[in-house]
Amino acid sequence: MAIIDKPENHPSFPEKSKIGVLLVNLGTPEGTDYWSMRKYLKQFLMDKRVVDIFRPLWWLILNGPILTFRPSKSGKAYQKIWDKDNYGSPLRKFTINQTSKIKKIFKNYKNISIDYAMRYGKPEIEKTLNKMTEKGCSKILLVPLYPQYAASTSATVKDEVFKWMLKQRWQPDLRTIAPWFDDQLYIKALAETIKKNIINKKNLDKLVVSFHGIPKRYFMAGDPYHCHCIKTARLLKEELKWPDDKILVTFQSRFGPEPWLQPYTDETIIDLAKKGQKNIAVIAPGFISDCLETLEEINVEARELFIENGGESFEYIPCLNDNEYSIKFLEYIIKQNLLGWNYKTIN
Repeated sequence: MAIIDKPENHPSFPEKSKIGVLLVNLGTPEGTDYWSMRKYLKQFLMDKRVVDIFRPLWWLILNGPILTFRPSKSGKAYQKIWDKDNYGSPLRKFTINQTSKIKKIFKNYKNISIDYAMRYGKPEIEKTLNKMTEKGCSKILLVPLYPQYAASTSATVKDEVFKWMLKQRWQPDLRTIAPWFDDQLYIKALAETIKKNIINKKNLDKLVVSFHGIPKRYFMAGDPYHCHCIKTARLLKEELKWPDDKILVTFQSRFGPEPWLQPYTDETIIDLAKKGQKNIAVIAPGFISDCLETLEEINVEARELFIENGGESFEYIPCLNDNEYSIKFLEYIIKQNLLGWNYKTIN
């Protein structure tokens, strides 16, 4: 059989033998100033997965009052948690640290390339995927950093990756990690974080398990997010072996006039204080990394509401962030989802 020689004008292809692992979180503004906040909020709030109102009407609302006034308000909130000298937002810091620690775990696997991206802001998903394929990644494992599935979180990350895939002449194989809301190791990680951080357990009246909310309309249309949150909370209670009346599930961060998932976190915390509950703790297991919604909305605003209405002790329990339980869990789900891809190639 004759061997056909490569023609002189044959294009040069990079060696495609590597596996890319891409961790993706929500995102963060580049700064707390008006224009940085405006750019970030516009990208976020123009996502149809986040706000699905009739586009022409929403464009007028967004580009009118919201993007006129909200950037300044959000910027002031971010300033309370902003690290001017290093990473900026805590979410960026913890995502970078998670990625760095996962890289160290896989450092002896020469065909694994690990990186992170943000759905909104920088580094962009598209540019990071381009970088991975340029390094020779023919397989991509996508890790949306959301324990519970919601169209406005996990799905919009996948949307962005699929948009990038549509542009590729030579598409890599793609896997996406499923939501891990009921994974035993994740539940144990939450329970251990609570045990390690809670100070006033003996006198604790309530543990408030606060999840980011979504419009109730999204849930009624088929989004499983509420079900995932409730199951996470139930499994956490069972792991802690606490009585039913010790734990409350609530939903935070509502935006706009329509009903969201209830009960609302802020209203519940005020009600607990007024009813004589003096000592509470709050954890937000829908976030793998601390961010504006946990450090400012919960640890600052909710704390103030509780104390102002008669509460005495308010403990905020940090997210998993880059603690030992978080990294152990991320290593576990990444290795589970790499099975069959021959990643055990040692230098």
